[in-house]
Amino acid sequence: MNQISSTRRRRGLFVALLGAALVAALAGPAGSSSGVVVTSGAFHAFAAGEGMDISGQAQMVRTADGRTIVAIEVRGLNPETTYGSHVHAAACGVGNADGHYKFDPAGPPAPPNEIWPGPFTTNPAGIGNGFTIADGTAGPTAVSVVVHAPGGAKIACADLG
Repeated sequence: MNQISSTRRRRGLFVALLGAALVAALAGPAGSSSGVVVTSGAFHAFAAGEGMDISGQAQMVRTADGRTIVAIEVRGLNPETTYGSHVHAAACGVGNADGHYKFDPAGPPAPPNEIWPGPFTTNPAGIGNGFTIADGTAGPTAVSVVVHAPGGAKIACADLG
């Protein structure tokens, strides 16, 4: 299989997973009206990711039944490399998106208290996809998604607006 076919297949998988998540989210509990909130944004490189042609998108769905779904696709990363990804509590331009969003600010720095659509591993073309469904509706300070390089440096961010 050539690189273009592999990239198209991964992108198709991303779209299919996101579509399935949105259908489930929009359906909500039987008999309820849609209380779904969808936010999305485009990835751009932080200073630590300069020199990389990073692009892609992030989408967050807050469902009517109290779940938060986050799907990301990031391009321009190093091939076959594992990256961390987390929802953050500030916009990309505020202190490099500040710290991780937590459902309980005093709680532990890991799921289920945080929303992690990673770790994910990129394909040979440097494209990575992350996806998670968290129990709980993300609050108003869940405003960005950050990609962390191996070792933890923040290399890319997408504001969810």
